[in-house]
Amino acid sequence: MDALIVVDMQVGLLDGAPKHDLQGVVDRINALAEKVRRKGGKVIWIRHCGKAGDGFERHTAGWEFLPDLMRREDDLVVEKTLNDPYVGTRLGETLALMQPRRVLVTGWATDFCVDATVRSTVSHDHPVVAVSDGHTLNDRPHLSAAAVIAHHNWLWSGLITNRSVRVATTGELLAERAPSSSR
Repeated sequence: MDALIVVDMQVGLLDGAPKHDLQGVVDRINALAEKVRRKGGKVIWIRHCGKAGDGFERHTAGWEFLPDLMRREDDLVVEKTLNDPYVGTRLGETLALMQPRRVLVTGWATDFCVDATVRSTVSHDHPVVAVSDGHTLNDRPHLSAAAVIAHHNWLWSGLITNRSVRVATTGELLAERAPSSSR
């Protein structure tokens, strides 16, 4: 079974500059979540909990998940306060108990929390699939959002690790057939 991690796709990310292909990313996350659930996997929503007065303050509008995301009651929610969703949370223990075949990573923001999630998932000894068209951010002062996304997809595909890190499009993942049970 697969686990799909959806990082920080919250209303607070809508503040500020537009996010690169946000509706497309939401649609692709929804499609992947449906497939993961249908195949017996688990969807894990990471929610950033900010400080008082910021865009992700607990129990404010910005803290809520984007309304277009199709969440289910049996999905898991992990609340974090840092870029890395493993620090100070039960995410590591949860995945260790689940023992997923692989962990798919999507969400916001490519260069901060998504990157930290990809790297920390590898460090926690899980095979990772970084969904190349399943993460977003806004333009940075020195680089366009598209350039940051392309750079991170390239970077993740070259991480030196004892676990596999694959970068794949949503279309590639949706087209996959179930792995054979002859191991």
